[in-house]
Amino acid sequence: MIVEQIIASWKKNQIVTFKVDESQVFQRALKSIQDDLQKEADLDREVNQMLDDLERKHSGEFQRFKMYPILKKKLAQEKKVIL
Repeated sequence: MIVEQIIASWKKNQIVTFKVDESQVFQRALKSIQDDLQKEADLDREVNQMLDDLERKHSGEFQRFKMYPILKKKLAQEKKVIL
């Protein structure tokens, strides 16, 4: 739906002119968004694994909910994932 709305907005406001069929633009934009979502899901998995390891090592004083956003932001910067 996001891709459809973006393309509709572009057409309505005459922002772009497609040199290829609109369905090709739609598919490429959809794939780009899906790839980004997959990268973030992979990042979440990796952060959770790191937090699990840290929690095992520092069980008493470890606060997972505080570490999660910090670790995710740092890892995203290292891997150049846009959140």
